[in-house]
Amino acid sequence: MSARSILLGGIAILLASIPCAAKTAHPATRPAQDAASANQQQLLKSAESFVRELFAWGPDVKVKLGPLAQSAAADFYDVPVQVTLQGHVETGDVYVSKDGKTMLRGQIYKMADDPFAANRAKISTQGDPSLGPRNARVTLVEFSDFECPHCQELYEAMKTVETEYPQIRIVYKNFPLKQIHPWAETAAIAGRCAYQASPAAFWKMESSIFENQDVISPDNVWDQLVQFATKAGLNPTEFKACMSSDEAKKAVETDRANGVALGVDSTPTVYVNGRPLIGGDLATLQQYINYELAKAAADSH
Repeated sequence: MSARSILLGGIAILLASIPCAAKTAHPATRPAQDAASANQQQLLKSAESFVRELFAWGPDVKVKLGPLAQSAAADFYDVPVQVTLQGHVETGDVYVSKDGKTMLRGQIYKMADDPFAANRAKISTQGDPSLGPRNARVTLVEFSDFECPHCQELYEAMKTVETEYPQIRIVYKNFPLKQIHPWAETAAIAGRCAYQASPAAFWKMESSIFENQDVISPDNVWDQLVQFATKAGLNPTEFKACMSSDEAKKAVETDRANGVALGVDSTPTVYVNGRPLIGGDLATLQQYINYELAKAAADSH
């Protein structure tokens, strides 16, 4: 399918979204509506031409823009962009002025709103492994992958966080990148089985996996995980039965779906009271935590 046909498909969606009242409107209003629709179509075409020029996307790259939506800025549309190259799909947004003369990248915020409230509303922590008080004023939620080297680095950094900030709550959520990490999902299921058997055992399991990450392979992962579970005090027979059941796998899938809803696409991704941090750098984590603690203290007075 050509890039042009994809673009036209986006316009068709846009036109289909016009309320039914517009289709049966008084004839006197139709010319204005038709003109507005034509302007939006032209804006999408111009936007596609510009992003192709901006990023050097040739005909081998399929680009789909739209449908248009009102952005937080009154004079700009929010324009979703979907890019496909060799079967790999990436998505994002650009902002195009309604006069078609200006394009912005990045994010637009309403300054009167809390910029991280939407994230906090989407994050689910019910039934996930956690440390610290449940009524903590600061909650750190990490989306992690047991096979990810950068997640192993975050694991080391979190030892410092746990020691320095016993007053915060830390929640672990699985986000296995099974397309590139062949044993990550199996390890995530094992961690979930450990948690279901004993919440304290999960953290022992987490330590065993990350501290032995370099010796685990797709061939030995099952045996290694059973050893870790036994070391954590779990019954190996019951652990194996859990690993073979659907319950733990569904819990891992639920974690991952929560991450996708938030826009997580790499690991580790950490949220501190909804404030996102990709990569989990310790100094930045400490900055975010200190800021949120100070803010909570000020709000309490």
